[in-house]
Order: sequence, then C-alpha cells, then structure tokens
Amino acid sequence: MYTAFVGDKLLVAGPIETIIPPLKAKFDDNPSDLLLIFEDQTGRQVDFDLRGPLKEVLARALPRTGPGRPKLGVVSREVSLLPRHWEWLEQQPSGASAAIRRLVEEARKREPGEQRARQMTEAVGRFMTAMAGNLPGYEEASRALYARDHDRMETYIRQWPEDIQAHIRRLLLT
Repeated sequence: MYTAFVGDKLLVAGPIETIIPPLKAKFDDNPSDLLLIFEDQTGRQVDFDLRGPLKEVLARALPRTGPGRPKLGVVSREVSLLPRHWEWLEQQPSGASAAIRRLVEEARKREPGEQRARQMTEAVGRFMTAMAGNLPGYEEASRALYARDHDRMETYIRQWPEDIQAHIRRLLLT
C-alpha cells in the first residue's frame, strides 16, 4: 500500500495500480506540484517516473518478475556469511535458501507483535520526519511516538494539517 500527498493534502492511497492513474493525472495537470509518495509498510518515500503515457508509467511502476520463484515473491539478493555458516547451510537437506527462509520465519514467529509494533513505529517516524519535521511540536511528538506514548503524541500533532494527522493515526492502527 502507498499513500501520496500534494503538499500536506492527501491525494490518493492504495496499491500501486490504484494510485498511479491519479498521480499521473495530477502530474500531467501540473508537473511542478510536489508529489510525495510513501510506502505505508516502511514509511519510506518512493518515486515513480510519471512521464509518458499511462500505460508506460504503469509498466515502469509495477514490479517485474524475473528469475526465481515469482509466484512466491522471491527476490534474489546477496548474503555474506562466514565459512562455517555456509558449511552448515550446505548440509541442510532442503538447500541453503530453504534453510534461511525457515530460520527467518521461525524468528518472525517468536515475537510477531513486538516486531510489527517496532516496524510501524519506524514507518510512522519516517513519515513524520518527511511531512512534519518542520511543524510545531515535531520533536516532542517524535519522542512520544518512540516512547509509544500515543496519547501524548496526539497532543502535539493536533495542530498539524488534518490529512497528516489522519495518516499517522491510520498507520498506527494497522
């Protein structure tokens, strides 16, 4: 899921294929408008190349599948391990990749609530820095966020633009 703002106003939120058409229309209407697009899960800003026909913009924005197991969403990346780690992985009956995936899943299951809360706090923090870093009460709101004192954070964000407040609340509830 993604959320796009023009200034401090929410433009659109949803999956890539849903947000690209309104983003493209806004860009075509006024290319100098500052569009800020956030990936909701991480709070990171993302950019889409909105030049050209909508069909081309969508083709560039939608994830490409490549080698591997695209139905599972497998992404190939490099991992650096010590020789003893590689030796252990090579001895696993289902292979190194399957063993690593299994270890990651086991770790994720141990503290899913805590991990999810930490990830969302970090996502909200990134969003707040980008959208509200210069607003009054930002530092206090940020401290309250990381202390997980959402009631205190609310007192500082009440004076912020409504769409920014609403997005922060939505992220915290997901």
